[in-house]
Amino acid sequence: MEEEGDIYDGARAQFPLSFGKQSKPQTPLESIHNATRRSTSTSNSDSKTTNQLPSLSSSSREWLNSLRPSKTPIPPPPTDHDDAPLVGPPPPPPSASHDDDGDGDMIGPPPPPPNASESEDDSDEDEVGTRFRIPLSNEIVLKGHTKVVSALAVDHTGSRVLSGSYDYTVRMYDFQGMNARLESFRQLEPFEGHQVRNLSWSPTADRFLCVTGSAQAKIYDRDGLTLGEFVKGDMYIRDLKNTKGHISGLTCGEWHPKTKETILTSSEDGSLRIWDVNDFKSQKQVIKPKLARPGRVPVTTCAWDRDGKCIAGGIGDGSIQIWNIKPGWGSRPDLHIEKGHEDDISGLKFSSDGRILLSRSFDGSLKVWDLRKIKEPLKVFEDLPNHYGQTNIAFSPDEQLFLTGTSVERESSTGGLLCFFDRLNLELVSRVGISSTCSVVQCYWHPKLNQILATTGDKSQGGTHVLYDPTLSERGALVCVARAPRKKSIDDFEAKPVIHNPHALPLFRDQPSRKRQREKVLKDPLKSHKPELPITGPGFGGRVGTSQGSLLTQYLLKKGGMIKETWMEEDPREAILKYADAAAKDPKFIAPAYAETQPEPVFAKSDSEDEDK
Repeated sequence: MEEEGDIYDGARAQFPLSFGKQSKPQTPLESIHNATRRSTSTSNSDSKTTNQLPSLSSSSREWLNSLRPSKTPIPPPPTDHDDAPLVGPPPPPPSASHDDDGDGDMIGPPPPPPNASESEDDSDEDEVGTRFRIPLSNEIVLKGHTKVVSALAVDHTGSRVLSGSYDYTVRMYDFQGMNARLESFRQLEPFEGHQVRNLSWSPTADRFLCVTGSAQAKIYDRDGLTLGEFVKGDMYIRDLKNTKGHISGLTCGEWHPKTKETILTSSEDGSLRIWDVNDFKSQKQVIKPKLARPGRVPVTTCAWDRDGKCIAGGIGDGSIQIWNIKPGWGSRPDLHIEKGHEDDISGLKFSSDGRILLSRSFDGSLKVWDLRKIKEPLKVFEDLPNHYGQTNIAFSPDEQLFLTGTSVERESSTGGLLCFFDRLNLELVSRVGISSTCSVVQCYWHPKLNQILATTGDKSQGGTHVLYDPTLSERGALVCVARAPRKKSIDDFEAKPVIHNPHALPLFRDQPSRKRQREKVLKDPLKSHKPELPITGPGFGGRVGTSQGSLLTQYLLKKGGMIKETWMEEDPREAILKYADAAAKDPKFIAPAYAETQPEPVFAKSDSEDEDK
């Protein structure tokens, strides 16, 4: 009995190829990952060197192979052109030692045994290669921002990525729902005109904290809906402990690593505050750093340790202060590193065991501190330019490496780099070029995805680079790169109506020029409200000429006798008293109401003798 597959194939052969449901051609994953592969790799350079030497003689080839003990031998030239003329001396006769049987006599001394030190070096190199397995072979870029990306947050499952920028927006990416176009599914603008400075997920990844340049931090749910914003303090109160919130722009903020109701924020007003997410009206604790002189020095960054029992703050005077959360604790720091950096501190990071603290600063350095000996740093890494206040430090999942980004300098030819350091030996392991023109600000190595995310940008563009390796990484970028975008359907297109005579409608008529319209209005006396010019000579048309006065009011006053030129020569007292008799005989307004109770006025008589005195 024939199988069902054979029956289907036999029946399918009787129909044309265009009949029935067509199978979609699928692009193999190999070609997809080849499209996102980074251009620089050491294996490619070796292969180029091998392919560029096809015309060497056999003796030269053997000499080059002797210099490459750990590399693959250079292959002989292709034998397709046997009829070509021989160039150079003839090759030496084949020796008996290269026979396939191996029974010939050996000419010369026996080869030396393999050196033990070389084998140990090879094993050490292999051990280092397996020890630092950095996923750098492939790269994708999450675009959408128009300025530098200054904030980055990835949830613990690795499915959603948040990126904040100096263009005042926050973009949300979902690896599970994103296709190869790498577009964000939501865009937020927390505060208009304020840069996004930090983003942080809650421990349960159901909410996230957004810190901007304003004095109020905001809380959003997982889908980007606003849950609330913290209150702003009274800027006229001098003591910061008496204010209900920050009074100046925020600099950093982080969610508690264990407790989902507690967050930490730092501000330019010189304070750190611990908040309860369930109460947006007031804070739980106010921390004022210790200062050499009284005043307000901004707190540039803050960080929790892994268990949330310790708080670190970077102060604007270059000091690093650490507080242990315990019953009855206050603003006095438990550890105070004076003059930790020469400039503002942009990032702090605790190790998981709580013994090592990493600090990043504007002075172009990265310092490693042992919290048991804080007088001097364990190691100082210089020549790491930094121009952004959000440049951070991150650990690898096993904490054998830590990494940070560098900024692009004006006169330098190097672009934005991602530098990897060995924690055990405290040395630079690798420098990876991320962008030739943009600075690297924030970085993060996700432990579950085993992928490295780095934010870049400048004044005109910004993006988030995701570095991964198909053989080492899981999910994340591998999922969205392999998902092809939806093909456009004929229903997606909208046919635009054809307008045969567009200028017939008032909507499409050309507007007259404002200059001509203004000139037309000026010529119209009613619209321009132009005053009438005075008449010279006798009046006409109901208007009085200049012979009797230029204005009608002056004419009437002159005719009525009210305008006289003798008022300047009269005594004001006598001018008033000449109406006293008329007012006493015929009172009109106030006098009749007080006629019975009003006393008789007695006026003082002028005395020439008194006036002389």
